Amino acid sequence: MLSRRSALKAGVTTGLVGGAGLLVPYLPHAAADTTGTTAMPTATGAAPPAVIPQFGVPLTIPPVLSPTSTSATTDYYTVTMQKAYTEIVPGTKTEVYTYNGSFPGPTIKARFQRRAVIKQINNLDSSVSVHLHGGNVPQDSDGSPMNLIDPGGAKNYTYPNDQDNATLWIHDHAHHMESENVYRGLTSLYLLSDDLERSLPLPSAEYDVPLILRDGRFDATGKLVYELDDHTQRNTILVNGRPWPYFQVAARKYRFRILNASNSRIFSLKLSDNTSFIQIGSDGGLLEKPYTTANLMLSPGERAEVVIDFSGYPLGTQLVLTNPGMPGTPETGQVMRFDVTRTAVDRSSVPDSLGELAPPQTATVNRTFVLRMDEDGRQGAAAYINDKTYDANRIDTRIDWGTTELWTVTNANQYAPHNFHLHQVQFRVLERNGKAPTPDEGGLKDTVRLFPGESVKLLITFDSYEGTYPYHCHLFDHGAMGMMGNMQMG
Repeated sequence: MLSRRSALKAGVTTGLVGGAGLLVPYLPHAAADTTGTTAMPTATGAAPPAVIPQFGVPLTIPPVLSPTSTSATTDYYTVTMQKAYTEIVPGTKTEVYTYNGSFPGPTIKARFQRRAVIKQINNLDSSVSVHLHGGNVPQDSDGSPMNLIDPGGAKNYTYPNDQDNATLWIHDHAHHMESENVYRGLTSLYLLSDDLERSLPLPSAEYDVPLILRDGRFDATGKLVYELDDHTQRNTILVNGRPWPYFQVAARKYRFRILNASNSRIFSLKLSDNTSFIQIGSDGGLLEKPYTTANLMLSPGERAEVVIDFSGYPLGTQLVLTNPGMPGTPETGQVMRFDVTRTAVDRSSVPDSLGELAPPQTATVNRTFVLRMDEDGRQGAAAYINDKTYDANRIDTRIDWGTTELWTVTNANQYAPHNFHLHQVQFRVLERNGKAPTPDEGGLKDTVRLFPGESVKLLITFDSYEGTYPYHCHLFDHGAMGMMGNMQMG
């Protein structure tokens, strides 16, 4: 498998490509709205949207799930997928899909080389498939789109945890249903730690905080409204399931693990006073060195770990995490607010070196993948990889186990952004539009964004488990429309 101990190294420089007018996920059943301010016609009619005040509720932290039993090598968990009700729109209850009744689901904390076995019970009305996003796992535990748990059924998923520290996440992957199932709530974090991470003096315990970002559309009754590729109507921003929350912080350093769990929305995060983040990690774990940046961009499925130091702010400061420069309504330009309310001792620090990635192996195979979807307003729009829609029974790419390959992935659309996610393997981004990537993409990745016309080169070593695994656009609505393929290793 591609781990921090056997991963690939690539040079990095600065530079960012993409204009704000090209960042709108395209709505296939209507003309594109590049300003994000015009209401689109929808199948559900003209039900008024909910009015939700910003910064009116506190941030909540998902609970940590305890094992039901343990052995010398393994932690065992039980999770039930079920409907529940939670207050998002003030004074109403919204029906959501949950893991163990929590929205989002409970966090699992795993350790390197200590196996986790999770019994997933489906008490929902539809079939599901549970995917550990970013995990290196055997095929029968990958949660592929057609490996389903029917209503009333259950399945054990085994995660060996033989990869390095990383912020991973669990979500539904049932084909044609994953978009709605995840939108309605089937999301949870899976935090994998190792000795290297635990040895570093980074903020920890209550100062290590998950931020699961997503959007939603709510009608006046509090109902979570779902339509495929309905991104322009999803104008309520949720963090850990709470709308535009505030978070009371001490005047010290915090480590934030940020996940973009949206179906389609791309976040471009900044602090309202333009203070920089210190990015320390990406999809596949810690970066080699910390990277200081005032902007953090995440497409759906991507993760980043950042440290924010609040010690320079006087008590009473209110600092907003914003989403500027991305299309949408004024509401989507705000994410959450940090309120500096107290002092605290801080013995944490961010070291100059966080880890080391091994030199790159030589690619012996080159492949090309073109992502495209219909964006001419036709009914029944589809999405394609290399001009093919997904067929669960077709093997699109055959890979010899142990080889290193160079994949060139291109977004051929004029309006629609995409991204590209591989199951089972982490990769390195060698180039973006012919140039070295910025440091935020310098670590191990499993998901990479592609704005219209962009192209990336990915270096991938396939030395994990043998079997058949998917790759796809992780804008869930695009994957549900067919932008997915199968690779077979071994």
